[in-house]
Amino acid sequence: MLPELASSANDRPRLRSSVGLDPHQDSAAADLRGLVMKVFAIESESLAEEDRSLNEMLPFSGSAKYVVSYSGHLLMGSEEAYDKLDADLAAMDYLPIFREVEGRQIIHIFSGRVQPAPRPWWPNALLLALTVISLLIIGTEVAINEIAGLGAPQADVEALIANFFGELWRGIPYAGSLLLILGAHELGHFFAGRRHKLAVTLPYFIPAPFTFYGTFGAVIQLRQPMRSRKTLLDIGLAGPLVGLMVAIPVLYIGLRTSPVDVIQPGMLEGNSFLYALMKTLVFGEFLPNGTYDVYINQLARAGWVGLLVTGLNLIPIGQLDGGHVLYALIGEHARRLYAPLMAAMVGLVLVTLSTGASWVLVLVLLLLFGRIYAVPLDNITPLDPRRRFLAVLGLIVFVVTFVPLPLSPVEGVTLPPGTDSASILLPVAITLMTLFMNRRR
Repeated sequence: MLPELASSANDRPRLRSSVGLDPHQDSAAADLRGLVMKVFAIESESLAEEDRSLNEMLPFSGSAKYVVSYSGHLLMGSEEAYDKLDADLAAMDYLPIFREVEGRQIIHIFSGRVQPAPRPWWPNALLLALTVISLLIIGTEVAINEIAGLGAPQADVEALIANFFGELWRGIPYAGSLLLILGAHELGHFFAGRRHKLAVTLPYFIPAPFTFYGTFGAVIQLRQPMRSRKTLLDIGLAGPLVGLMVAIPVLYIGLRTSPVDVIQPGMLEGNSFLYALMKTLVFGEFLPNGTYDVYINQLARAGWVGLLVTGLNLIPIGQLDGGHVLYALIGEHARRLYAPLMAAMVGLVLVTLSTGASWVLVLVLLLLFGRIYAVPLDNITPLDPRRRFLAVLGLIVFVVTFVPLPLSPVEGVTLPPGTDSASILLPVAITLMTLFMNRRR
């Protein structure tokens, strides 16, 4: 989820000048001061035109301009005060921003509330169509490899390859299940945003037809600033949790229907804690075990990619979902973790460069967007206990779904004399028979 509008000093120029309102003489300033005093005991006020820190606080662009700042203390709870003042200022086209700096409570007033114009839907539809094709290509590659692995005649396999685009229907399981996972993730953001009465775009799917995954995921844009940390957490965490609720059963079904065989040369998908646990539960041991591995089918690959996307999105930096969760939980202290987290990512890049599975692209994106945080309008109101629990849960989900090494090359192994690979496939055959009998009941 990417906010459309700027929220920190790192992604915008210097603050716009004030609208020229004199808070000591103008009658409009007196009216404004009167509204603020209903919820706030004013100790001082200032135009603060040269206050560079306001660059970090401005959560929007366009025609919005700084008006005035008031320092003092709230006369009621911060959430109640913000709701009341925001409702009063809406008629004047003003927007309040609540901050607390070194123990001082400050209300900044800006003119020009955000009124996003409607967006056309055709770019979303076009990107979705391209992503569907991209995923069908990857799914069909997996299907043809499975057919070849089952011992189909070479001529039949070559015929399938020659008619590749005519066989795209074979990739429907992968395309459909991964779109379901990614769609659930983005719609989680979408409906959480709409629940908080914010303008959000439809999902923008990102095709990647020549990769192992077939897509770089999807994003939606939040077109209005978020009101509070509660809103930030609700919207930021809804996507990963909803997507994970779909990815886990898809992965489980995929693993239960995937064959286990001797390790062959190729690319090995990486393990997260959750993926390793699910393989252990399904097969009774951790795979690969040095000799055998599970050869994931289309559903299992889609579920694995779903876990990978969840872990990537929950990296607790900047504009990523994890960055929203961390900022909602600890506020401005989240910025202090940027340097150590980026150092860890650099270390991960150096390690994975030698294996061929590089995090360079992710590192570049984090360098571009990692220092930008979606600062809410009301940055005083803390999370309630239930949301604090959910925020911690979100960080735990990051730990158990993060894949340090997504892909790595693996060499094949030779079975000892007298070892029959069919013996290791027996549990899979029993599983398939059990699933079939359960469907018959």
